Amino acid sequence: MSEKLAISVIEAIHGRRSVRRYLPEKPKREDILKIIEAGIWAPSGHNNQPWRFVIIWNEEIKEKLSKLTIYKELVRRAPVLIGVFLEKKAMYHQIKDHQSAGACLQNMMLAAYGLGLGTCWLGEILKNEDKVKEVLGLPPEEYEMVALLSVGYPDDKSKRAGRNPLPTFLLKELE
Repeated sequence: MSEKLAISVIEAIHGRRSVRRYLPEKPKREDILKIIEAGIWAPSGHNNQPWRFVIIWNEEIKEKLSKLTIYKELVRRAPVLIGVFLEKKAMYHQIKDHQSAGACLQNMMLAAYGLGLGTCWLGEILKNEDKVKEVLGLPPEEYEMVALLSVGYPDDKSKRAGRNPLPTFLLKELE
């Protein structure tokens, strides 16, 4: 692996942040598909790849979804939303599959950042999972919701939140 590639990945990890305000311009469909493709390259136990996606461009659907979360304006104004779900029949272990879905989402957010797009991982809407699946026309017994990801060109100049120093996270180092 080239050092340049490793540095660019580290820079993306440090530079990516949650974006909650977007310009009205919609991202290109090909870029949204690239973001999803980055997600499907995440690791999964037994390579089961249980994630499934719903791309939401439709304003009426976004309006309905906005009523199911406290982040109404973010959902309403996002140029595109991506619903991330796990297909229950493809799952083999609840915790491992959800960990894989987290890796999938992280890949998607880093890919979006690399394409000049901002994202925000919305999990609070999970409290209304059944209603979300109903709005999206998904059979409730077949899929488990993981998150809603907002995507668009950032219109947010705020700085990324800092992190505590590395030593505060280390419990011990065994040699």
